[in-house]
Formats: sequence, structure tokens, C-alpha cells
Amino acid sequence: MNSNSLVSIIIIFLNGKQFIQEAIESIFAQTYENWELLLVDDGSADGSTLIAHEYGKKYPEKIRYLEHEGHQNCGKSTSRNLGIYNARGKYVAFLDADDVWLPKKLEKQVAILESNPQAGMVYGNTLYWYSWTGKAEDKQRDYIPILGLQPNTLMQPPSLLQLLLGSGGAVPCICSFLVKREILEDIGGFEESIQHLYEDQVLLAKIFLKTPVFVEDGCWEKYRQRNDSSWHISMHTGEDYHASLIFLNWLKNYLAKQDVQDVEIEQALEKKMCSYRNPIRYKMPIHIRHFLGRIKEVFKSILKLTFSTSG
Repeated sequence: MNSNSLVSIIIIFLNGKQFIQEAIESIFAQTYENWELLLVDDGSADGSTLIAHEYGKKYPEKIRYLEHEGHQNCGKSTSRNLGIYNARGKYVAFLDADDVWLPKKLEKQVAILESNPQAGMVYGNTLYWYSWTGKAEDKQRDYIPILGLQPNTLMQPPSLLQLLLGSGGAVPCICSFLVKREILEDIGGFEESIQHLYEDQVLLAKIFLKTPVFVEDGCWEKYRQRNDSSWHISMHTGEDYHASLIFLNWLKNYLAKQDVQDVEIEQALEKKMCSYRNPIRYKMPIHIRHFLGRIKEVFKSILKLTFSTSG
């Protein structure tokens, strides 16, 4: 087993001055040392460009700075694809500029993929990180979602698609997985027709259809929760409702193009699309929607546990 394969880490950033250094330092803190970092600038104007350049100059053997022609802002998918195109590693990992990894992230996940050659990707759970603010009221808000799957299991395609349709467990965060570069190249990377929201779920759908995925029991990432994040803002403005429909329609078309014949997935997709055709629930205050979602998640897990123990 080759336990020293190169990992290409891709951080895209747009005006990420406040947190990008913390993200980069969490990579330097990794116990697994054979990595390269690709810093992809998506048109920043806040000083984060200078920070990225300084890291590239200080560690030229480890870090490369990339940008679009003319320092354009091209979007998340195009920026991550630029990173993939320039990656040299056997494996690729993504870290957003405001999130951090725990030190053993790469060590553990590289070992899993090397020990399970059938798997094209590995992921585990992620800490939803509120306490980064240092505020007393945020210290108790950190949580790890219910994984919803048997950990340390190799999942065959297309079973994990159910995660993207609201059943079966937590959707992997983009910072949580490690994937073979050849898989990303085979599926064509990110879909550049979807740039802003759900671009990560589009990629996951393509991966879940392409390759077996190992679901591990580790939690190696901190996903920073911010009121000014694009996801949080979209939940307040209702933009996520329209983005969800775009994603679901894309998925329906993609499944047809790939000639995927799976009754359970077709039914789950239709059920999900029906629920989004009625936007009433999106008019609820965001905290109520989150609360109801958490209650539903816990209830499903209790039912699963009850039936598994009774059987």
C-alpha cells in the first residue's frame, strides 16, 4: 500500500481575507505531509489576493496561486474546475476559505482510500461550527448532524443519491470528502452552468453515480456558520428555493442522460420535486424551518433504530 500519495487541496476564495489564513494554517497542521495547495482567486478585492501571493512566495514547493484571466469573478464551479485542471495529486480535497480541517483529516482519509481501492471517494461527518465567534450564546450551538448511514461501509452507486433527495442521512459537506482525481476528470468536474448554490450537490450526484464511496465514522472538519454566508443569505431571501428547483431539474435530466433505471430514486426525486412546487414552507422563518428539519432528522433516526433492533 502506498501511503504517501500526493493530495491536491483546492481553496477557492472571493474576498476571504478574514478567515483564509486560518484555513491555510489548518492545512499546514496536517499530520499527512505530502500535499499541494492550489489557491484559486475568484476576483478578490479585499486583500486576500495579497495573502495568497505571500503564501505562494513563501512556500513555492507547496502552494500555487491561480486566478482567472483578467482577475475575473467566474463563480465557484469554474474556480474549482481551474483547481482540478491544475492538480497533480492522486487525490483531491476541497476546503472553503472560511472553514478548517482537524490535523488528522488527510492522514485518516488517505489511508482509507489506499486500503479500499474500489472506493473513488471517502467522506465522514462534519462539525457545524458556531462557537468560532467566542460568544457565550454560540458555545452550545455546535453540532454534528446525524450521519444516517452505517459508518465504515462501502456504498455502491447509485444508493447515495438518496442523500441528495432528503432521505438516508446528512449530505456531505464539500470540505468533508477526499476523492480520486481521475474520478473528477472522468465526470467532467463541476457543472459550470450551476455556479452559486447547490454546485456541490451537483458534483456529488455525478460522483455517487460513478463510483463506490466509503462512508467513514470520522469527523475531521469545522464548517463555519456565518450569517453573511451565501447559503445563509439564500435561506433568508428565498433564493435557495429557486436554486433547489434548478438542481432537481438538472438531476432529473442528468439521470435520463445517464440512463439510470432505479425506481426508488425516481420516486424520491418526484416526491422531492412535488414538495418544492409548493413554496409555502419557504415562507416560514428560517429558525423554524431549521428546527423542523432537525426534528424530522431525529425522528427518522429513531424509526431506523427501532426497526433495526426489533428485526
